[in-house]
Amino acid sequence: MNASTLTMWATQQTRRRAMIVPREHGAWRLLLIPIFTGVVAGFAPEHRILALLQFTILAFSLFLLRTPLESLLGTGAVVARTSEEGWTALIASAGLGLLSSACLIGLMWEGKYPALWLLGAATAGSFVLQAVLRKLGRNTRMISQVVGAFGLTCTAPAAYYIGTGRLDTRAFVLWIANWIFAGTQIHFVQLRIHTARANTFTEKFGQGGFFFVAQAALLTLLVFASRWKIVPPLAIIAFLPAVVRGSVWFFRKAEALNVKNLGWSEMKHGVAFGMLLAIAFLYG
Repeated sequence: MNASTLTMWATQQTRRRAMIVPREHGAWRLLLIPIFTGVVAGFAPEHRILALLQFTILAFSLFLLRTPLESLLGTGAVVARTSEEGWTALIASAGLGLLSSACLIGLMWEGKYPALWLLGAATAGSFVLQAVLRKLGRNTRMISQVVGAFGLTCTAPAAYYIGTGRLDTRAFVLWIANWIFAGTQIHFVQLRIHTARANTFTEKFGQGGFFFVAQAALLTLLVFASRWKIVPPLAIIAFLPAVVRGSVWFFRKAEALNVKNLGWSEMKHGVAFGMLLAIAFLYG
């Protein structure tokens, strides 16, 4: 096998992998952290381990299904161009579809967890709206990501519901908290990318003034929500590291943007947030 053949084979394998595995690495964070917070916050003596396992597999399979399905429909970043690529996307879609269907049937057998239909409808609606916003161009890129995060963070109230058997106010507050944090991370990453050449506070504030003010507003809202017993007091601490990070950045000296390092940094903030929020709801 010569060098050109090896290069072609490697390129084909890369494309096939891209048609199955989601390219948005940040989306994995937006999926995993809400599931974790929902499972921990919804811990109960009669914890449904098997049901939670089925739900986790269901969430993962549906998350993965989106990529090969978009490749088949021609709406994804990587579109199937040959019959071999088409078969790859089709087999992946069929396999993931069967797996998710089996988990859903097992989870809701004999009328269990009927409220999952409501959460599923909300998730599907958010992804449809996200697809529409994407079609409008680059100007709606960030808002489309925030809308998509609404669907991904739905796993938090769903896991809480399965663990406790209740879809109550705490479940929806847990959803909102995860979504707000996800939106904050998305906004901060986009801000860092678009202000890569900004050096002073004035330049940064000129492009990210809304984000700067929103950080203070978020903390104020959390304090009032805590006093009104809408969220546990410890939930404020869960948001604090990311809020400080986002606010302090405006005053820091200019530094070269390393997207990879930025991604890892946001992953660490996400993990810290998930652990602190889960503890806050478990003991709050």
